Amino acid sequence: MKIWTAQYRYPGTDRLDITVKGQHAIGKIFAPTWMLVSAWKEHRIDWVEYSDAYFKLMRMSYRTNRSIWNEVLARPEITLVCFCKAGDLCHRQLLARILEHCSETNHYLGERRTS
Repeated sequence: MKIWTAQYRYPGTDRLDITVKGQHAIGKIFAPTWMLVSAWKEHRIDWVEYSDAYFKLMRMSYRTNRSIWNEVLARPEITLVCFCKAGDLCHRQLLARILEHCSETNHYLGERRTS
């Protein structure tokens, strides 16, 4: 699978909204919690703490939503989107790396340009 990340406005058909505000049923299982996002935005946790908490959340998501993970992992291409600016520390890059490590054939290709 080819894995990309992009800002929210990316319009491609391979787009998956993984924002905490998102309404996409599949995207919701990859979104951080409001508590985690708030702690990060309010500088109550650092990036290492955020990353650790997000990885723990994704491990739990994998255990409880295995069929959806398998569905996503079976796609030929995916672009993970959220509101963070390109270059900012963001959970979309964390998820891209998680998905990349799920199979030898998965490759994270970086950030898509949206303009």
